[in-house]
Amino acid sequence: MSSAELIESRSDADESGSKGTGSGISIKGLTHRYGRGAAAVTALGPIDLEVPPGEFLVLVGASGCGKSTLLRILAGFESIQQGRVEVAGVAPVPGAGSGVVFQQPRLFPWTTVGGNIDLALKYARVPRGERSARRAELLARVGLEGLASRRIWEISGGQQQRVAIARVLAADTALLLLDEPFAALDALTRDRLQDDLRAVSAESGRTSVFVTHSADEAVYLGSRIVVLTRRPGRIALDLPVELPRTGVDPDELRADARYVELRREVGRAVKAAAA
Repeated sequence: MSSAELIESRSDADESGSKGTGSGISIKGLTHRYGRGAAAVTALGPIDLEVPPGEFLVLVGASGCGKSTLLRILAGFESIQQGRVEVAGVAPVPGAGSGVVFQQPRLFPWTTVGGNIDLALKYARVPRGERSARRAELLARVGLEGLASRRIWEISGGQQQRVAIARVLAADTALLLLDEPFAALDALTRDRLQDDLRAVSAESGRTSVFVTHSADEAVYLGSRIVVLTRRPGRIALDLPVELPRTGVDPDELRADARYVELRREVGRAVKAAAA
């Protein structure tokens, strides 16, 4: 079987077997502004968007288009000024229904790698007797076996971001929100973490919303891509990505003609939306 035929068969299998276990998202008439009166700036909207459970949605657009604002609203960090936003049928509440990974890891420097995971497990109300096994499982999932006793400053930036992802997974929330988590990393580390995140997403079935500037990253990670216009951010393109999410070599996937065309389409849309 050729690589193209393998990719086709994997795509069909992913589509037929995908049953999301994450939280659905519903956004209707969302508009968000900063400031008041004549100085007010509309950063986002109006936005209407429905995201089914288990989808990996990637938000793409130029700087200042409202991608991170939308992510913060979904996390409950920003109030809903106009319109309606629901995650699993209720308005977002900080820390209640989602886990957030930022561009910088934001770990606790006074404790170890394992200690960071243990704190997340404690807040997730995992029984004390189960935390050690759960911590080992999470570290193995992100490729950090044997590093539980290391201090945060003793590991690389890429490894710190892996700890941040493991800490979010510890909470077992049904929604993952990721705000350009790989932007500050070198190319090799970024590629490895993209592979890890893609695998974790497919395995867990959690709904994910990922912010990026990169058309290639969007196509590689997403099962759906939304391109936002320049401020105020509105939806310029809503594109499903019908590519396999498991069982295909990353290099073969990136060389596939459909992947190449999707990357071109997203890149063109981002440039046009920013004009």
